Amino acid sequence: MSKRVLQGTVISDKGDKTVVVRVERRFMHPLVKKVVMRSKKFAAHDEDNACKVGDRVRIEECRPISKRKRWQVLTGDA
Repeated sequence: MSKRVLQGTVISDKGDKTVVVRVERRFMHPLVKKVVMRSKKFAAHDEDNACKVGDRVRIEECRPISKRKRWQVLTGDA
């Protein structure tokens, strides 16, 4: 089974080796038939502390690293 890969924007890099990434998705509302945007925040592991606020990054599912971190930043991709 392949791991999920999502793309989003870094909104916080305060934690050590951790970034918070906002992933936005667009979908058609089933009743109103209007395009709606929803976002969700993910805590992702950033081993080198390379990501800064505003960066576009790709994150990949991984084993649990801490209580909230189940994603890691893909290196070399933006």
